[in-house]
Amino acid sequence: MPFQFCPQCGTKLQPDFRFCPSCGEKFPRPGKSRARKAKHFTVEPLQEGEEITDTMGKKWKLVKLCSQSATELVYEVSRCINESNHILKLGAKEGRIFNEQNFLQRAAKPASVAKWIKQKKMAFLGIPSCVGFGVHADSYRFLIFPDMGQSLQSLMKEDELLSEEAVLQLACRILDVLHYVHSNEYVHADINAENVYVKQGQSPQVYLVGYCHAFRFCPGGKHVEYREDSRIPHDGAAELISLDVHRGAAPSRRSDLQSLGYCMLHWHTGTLPWAGAHHPDSVAAEKQRFMKDVPALLRHCFGEKRVSSAFQTYLTAVMTLQYPDQPNYAALKADLSASLLQLGGSLEEPLRL
Repeated sequence: MPFQFCPQCGTKLQPDFRFCPSCGEKFPRPGKSRARKAKHFTVEPLQEGEEITDTMGKKWKLVKLCSQSATELVYEVSRCINESNHILKLGAKEGRIFNEQNFLQRAAKPASVAKWIKQKKMAFLGIPSCVGFGVHADSYRFLIFPDMGQSLQSLMKEDELLSEEAVLQLACRILDVLHYVHSNEYVHADINAENVYVKQGQSPQVYLVGYCHAFRFCPGGKHVEYREDSRIPHDGAAELISLDVHRGAAPSRRSDLQSLGYCMLHWHTGTLPWAGAHHPDSVAAEKQRFMKDVPALLRHCFGEKRVSSAFQTYLTAVMTLQYPDQPNYAALKADLSASLLQLGGSLEEPLRL
């Protein structure tokens, strides 16, 4: 049976297509296995001081390497002496950074974000604003963003846990971003501390970044069907991805909300029941077991400490969502905000990191 939608970006396809015209994803020919392996594109660091030119002809100078992984590099860059520094994200030209660029150009246009902020009467929404992009040396693709502060991963010292107040502050702000992303037919599909950026100040800003795994779950307003093994199984950080992703199904809105719940538990308690599992199938089995028993999940994570009622309310709600369900973002945020107020905190004050 031919693909109806691209399993990578969700674009509707013609029956005889062997590749996606939007993202370039290739499909097996009829009769061949549809099982796919993850593609890994490694990148080598560039020299600090090197200049990169974006598609608009603007030149950016690499100031310093901020972080590095096998597939991605993040640099501090600048255009001129008097201009504030920016962040440049660099990946392989054919790697997943193209998927992120596609999401930013389609669903995160500054005008669209500004319109949403005005409609929802918000002061801020943590969607990254891409101010430049391009291809370098015919091997690298890059994206440029204004300074967004530091990643939550870098702010959390080794083995340091976040207070319940801080986790609730972060969760409320991330929920705001997910509401926008989901309303634009996409899911994030890779929520973790490395993809949350914090810019402290009188009015702290929390950004959800890293849209390399972004998936268009509802192209043209029609939700994709649940099909296991239609995508790469276990794709992402095994501890934090949803059960749908473990099974190779396309992520949906519930996937993001469940991953956020796992993050909340991990940031506050430092543990998850499947942390010691060595195989992703074992992690998936544990997640399946605890989805049906949220109180047991909380008892395991909190141990002898008092179980947070806010965590229990949130996790109970998101673990019961069906695959195509539209979450009640307002109710989820209201419950978290009310618990934050009871703890003496608020969304308006600086993050209690």
